[in-house]
Amino acid sequence: MENFHFFAIMSRMKYINRWSLMNNTRLENISEHSLTVSIIAHALCIINNKKLGGNADPERAAVIAMFHDCTEIITGDLPTPIKYSSQTLRKAYADIEQEASQQLLSTLPDYMREEYEKIIVCGSEDKHLLRLVKAADKLSALIKCIEEEQMGNNEFKHAKYETMKALQSSGLEEVEIFMKDFLPSYLLSLDEQHISL
Repeated sequence: MENFHFFAIMSRMKYINRWSLMNNTRLENISEHSLTVSIIAHALCIINNKKLGGNADPERAAVIAMFHDCTEIITGDLPTPIKYSSQTLRKAYADIEQEASQQLLSTLPDYMREEYEKIIVCGSEDKHLLRLVKAADKLSALIKCIEEEQMGNNEFKHAKYETMKALQSSGLEEVEIFMKDFLPSYLLSLDEQHISL
């Protein structure tokens, strides 16, 4: 009987740390990051639907976000400044990610492969949904920068500035609403958030 390795491989996301070029006060792995992106992508879709009259699918966005960095199990986390430093590197990395996706999908039985391909190699069937997931990814990065800054780490100052600039120029009203309504709380302590434990 054949064994399939997909889920055991997915469990290795916890071993891949992000922000490898930065001095971190607390390491963040892609498993933690993916959960944060999933939660935020879900919220952006609800904002889209309830405040902006859209019809985004929060559950699909959350699942895509859960797997959005899974190829890094194979490729590792290539730092953003390197990944986007030239068109040649950007294309090369996109090709590597595509190859890594296919390798991961090959570890599934045939009857599951097509469903996971829709998640891991999602195409342009819903561009707005994918933009929301990408924005959630950026928001997660911004939150990491804020947390590091709150710990007195100035290493993330430039990353925070660049990430904030990218989010502000995204043209996504959902992002503006999330940043206005929810982002300030990340600057507060638990006591200041008025939660009773």
